[in-house]
Amino acid sequence: MRLALVLTGGLLAVIVLLVAAIAIGSTPLPMRAVIEALAGGDGPTARIVMDLRLPRALLALLVGAGLGTVGCLLQTTTRNDLADPFLFGLSSGAAAGAVLVITVTGDLLGLWTLPLAAFAGGMAASSIVLVLISRLGDRGPARLVLAGLAVSFLFMALTNYLVFAGDQRAAHSVLFWTLGGLGLARWDLLPVAAIGLAAILGFAFARHRKFDALLAGEDTARTLGVDVVALRRTTFLVCAFATAAFVSISGVIGFVGLMVPHIARALAGPMHGRFVPVAAITGAALLLVSDIAARTLLAPQELPIGIVTTSLGAVFVLALLTREP
Repeated sequence: MRLALVLTGGLLAVIVLLVAAIAIGSTPLPMRAVIEALAGGDGPTARIVMDLRLPRALLALLVGAGLGTVGCLLQTTTRNDLADPFLFGLSSGAAAGAVLVITVTGDLLGLWTLPLAAFAGGMAASSIVLVLISRLGDRGPARLVLAGLAVSFLFMALTNYLVFAGDQRAAHSVLFWTLGGLGLARWDLLPVAAIGLAAILGFAFARHRKFDALLAGEDTARTLGVDVVALRRTTFLVCAFATAAFVSISGVIGFVGLMVPHIARALAGPMHGRFVPVAAITGAALLLVSDIAARTLLAPQELPIGIVTTSLGAVFVLALLTREP
């Protein structure tokens, strides 16, 4: 009963925030005009809604839900409450790919160049982590975290080098992209984020009983028939694919994957059949709120959404540190 109330309330909140994200911006739109546009109306307002604001709001929903789910699975498999996609080099790899395009190669493939380069960078980073784990031997989640940190620092160094050595006129674009933003939202790019979300949710629901077993410890999970090493590696690979898909369109949006699992766990408990859907809804709501704030705090100028989520994340981590044990 409680889960049904949480899911219903969460879905209603996401719908309200979705409509609000369409109506609120540097130029506020009347709610009546928004509803008419969504119902099939025509005119300048309808074009703003259908061509600009609705794709952006849907992208925030998809990326927020996906990053929240990725954070859940990474925190479970590493048994680390601070794990998120940025701890494992996934986002820094995507950032390096995007910055390479912005500062060096240019738009060789048109509008798809940046998303494809970012996706390739994210998958390259994840491949390096997996190779390191295979060569060093999988000795538990600590090795995965250390390998991820090493690769993350490596790609951060590469990104900084590209910024310094590349076209300095592109510095503003690099800064905005590495801090996250939803300005690339277009109807033809939404399927990329949708595929990433479908992959991570499908995997989470298909393996939810194995993740539940892992909560009791690796030894207990093994006695229940779970191949812990294989599960950890497969989880990392799927998380890498999904994160690369999200980051390739939205840039580097920090702390969503860290905050959302803690909130969802408090609402739904630790069992993944209940935990994951609540996390997806919570992540969608969080990123919709963050995008509204990013577009309105300095209107008509737009803040990178990563500044908003990082600020919230800093407060959240401080709250975790100071709460009663």
